[in-house]
Amino acid sequence: MSWQPEIDELRRREEMARRMGGPDKIKRQHDGGKLTVRERIERLLDAGSFHEIGAIAGKAQYDEQGQLTDFMASNFVMGRGRIDGRTVAVGGDDFTVRGGAADASIWEKQMLSEQMAGELGIPMVRLVDGTGGGGSVKTYETSGFTYVPRNPAWEHVVDNLAKVPVVALGLGSVAGLGSARLVTSHYSLMVKGISQMFVAGPPVVARLGENVTKEELGGTEIHAQNGAVDDEVESEDEAFARTRRFLSYLPSSIDGLGERAPSNDDAGRRDASLLDAIPRDRRKVYRIRPIVEACVDRGSFFEIGKQWGRSVVTGLARLDGWPVAVLASDPFVYGGGWTADASHKVIRFVDFAETFHLPVVHFVDIPGFVIGVTAEKAGTIRHGARALAAIYQSQAPWCSILMRKSFGVAGAGHQNWQKYNFRYAWPSGDWGSLPLEGGIEAAYKAELAASPDPAAHLAAIEARLNKVRSPFRTAERFGVEEIIDPRDTRPLLCEFANLAAPMRKAGPRSFGYRP
Repeated sequence: MSWQPEIDELRRREEMARRMGGPDKIKRQHDGGKLTVRERIERLLDAGSFHEIGAIAGKAQYDEQGQLTDFMASNFVMGRGRIDGRTVAVGGDDFTVRGGAADASIWEKQMLSEQMAGELGIPMVRLVDGTGGGGSVKTYETSGFTYVPRNPAWEHVVDNLAKVPVVALGLGSVAGLGSARLVTSHYSLMVKGISQMFVAGPPVVARLGENVTKEELGGTEIHAQNGAVDDEVESEDEAFARTRRFLSYLPSSIDGLGERAPSNDDAGRRDASLLDAIPRDRRKVYRIRPIVEACVDRGSFFEIGKQWGRSVVTGLARLDGWPVAVLASDPFVYGGGWTADASHKVIRFVDFAETFHLPVVHFVDIPGFVIGVTAEKAGTIRHGARALAAIYQSQAPWCSILMRKSFGVAGAGHQNWQKYNFRYAWPSGDWGSLPLEGGIEAAYKAELAASPDPAAHLAAIEARLNKVRSPFRTAERFGVEEIIDPRDTRPLLCEFANLAAPMRKAGPRSFGYRP
């Protein structure tokens, strides 16, 4: 009366499912430099922690006696496991089974993976390879009908952005719904050389007269630089490592708070390099990343989106062990000015920090919005105004370090002026409605024209105004609260992180997160 025969049948079906698309398709996957979905899950998760759900879902064939003769597993593998001891949901496309196309998928598995993440309050990791359950023309023939499009599980995909951390890894040629699932995330990666992304692939695009390769249409050099995805990596293992590290700064859901990690870096450490990090010559640039790294816990800075919106640097870091969001200006790109792309980057990053209750540290050197015909054609002011709105909607604790420039409308966006913020200025601070350079000629145009020696008169005006622009003059009027020795920046930021920690409030925000 034992149920052992059924258990044996269950194990047989599980074994058939683990064949995936079969040896030939697995070899083709490996020959293309790609891992299989099961290998990916094994490398991503803590060893032995994967609990698969729906392993024996797929398409079965039976003989006349009703006995199973063959089985093709669904091309979506999902379940839960652990990353650094913390439970996560994971779902991955199996490209060895019909290239991830819809006629081999069971969309309910995708839906359940997203639903599980959202309702259990655990991070969602998507391993996207192929169309991600999207369309194939062959589906019309196998099903015998066409259908009005619906994106399976999309309501859960969108809702999860306001609930749990979502990471998406592009691990092959990703098209259609797969592309949408890749970019609808908090952090997205593509692997250089093996990952491409497009709405429709080269054969479809060729009908428009554009004959291009997959790399030319949607390689990492395109999408890591236009902001469609956050980063490109060199290998799948690097993608898994960056996924684990990204999640380490975040709570499992919005109902928790990022945890403090042990730190071997002295919170009172004063870095001598900061004293001369900013050149006295305002026309000279400097490197922002060493400044950030000198201030945060050693080795903790995790940059996100390095190749797009490059006048703004964004990332995660720790201060005395506490996780924080880092926003900074890069004077090597447009002098740190905000472009349309940089504004989009600010919006997305500030909303991300707000969603997961991360205090924000802003290293400020903003000469304003980028100007000129190209900037106007890009609608920079519209996108910049949206960035300002995101900052003014943020309720996160905020600390700004005024390193150098803070000019005009964009410069005013270095903090949310509606609430109390920590703010420190370096002696190199330089601010106002617009820079003196370029503004004097406009303001004193008539006076300069009437002068017998315009060049000498301009130099005299500049010397006079340079005294007025001293940050000490601003501090006298309490226009800036504190001017500090740059070497004191890390101790003050660590104090901020410790004071901000109890200010963080778990739970939903008044607005959701849009990718």
